[in-house]
Amino acid sequence: MNITRTWSAKQQRALEILIRLKRLYPDAPCTLNYETPVQLLVATILSAQCTDERVNQVTPALFARFPDAPALANADITELETLIRSTGFYRNKAKNIQGACLLIVEKFKGEVPKRMELLLELPGVARKTANVVLAHAYGINQGVTVDTHVKRLSHRLGLTEHTDPVRIERDLMRLLPLEDWENWSIRLVYHGRAICKARNPACHACVLADSCPSANLSPSDSVNISLATSPQIVEASN
Repeated sequence: MNITRTWSAKQQRALEILIRLKRLYPDAPCTLNYETPVQLLVATILSAQCTDERVNQVTPALFARFPDAPALANADITELETLIRSTGFYRNKAKNIQGACLLIVEKFKGEVPKRMELLLELPGVARKTANVVLAHAYGINQGVTVDTHVKRLSHRLGLTEHTDPVRIERDLMRLLPLEDWENWSIRLVYHGRAICKARNPACHACVLADSCPSANLSPSDSVNISLATSPQIVEASN
């Protein structure tokens, strides 16, 4: 089988996985709570090596005290650190949040930029954070967010051979429809938390198992899953 045919087969499998994820998780909203683009930016910076649940516990008090970019840019750094301490790495996160908001105020007239290359100028912002902000604050799908869940599941599902998030993102962008780039990531996060856990993936209960080269199944598990989940590829555009 040549490279073109191999990639086509992988794309077909990716689309089938997408269909099943849509059925399993029909609603895939952003799991961070926010009201404005700058609040989403801050919440996403805080989510690094921290659960979204913890971030959502921290941000109400944070945004009540510092609701926008000017307030965060001029915040007392010690107070800012105290408010976000429980998210971990709070000193570095506070420095990045304040630096990003200062640049937003001084260079971007108080508005979070809507272009990837401009977002990447902000302290603490890499492609993961920029993708989240563009997709959920502005409805712009410019890439695929690759966090630890997406990295782990994409590799297990055989959709990439890379470990570098940027290369993983490129592979997924080639395999998936643009309109599904961001919600693919959220659905993989849901699935990673519920089923495909890092240490003990529940392959016997996974609707993706018969399409997953890493699945550890008995013959009966494989038959039952295959019979229960056989969506048609043509539904991928729905």
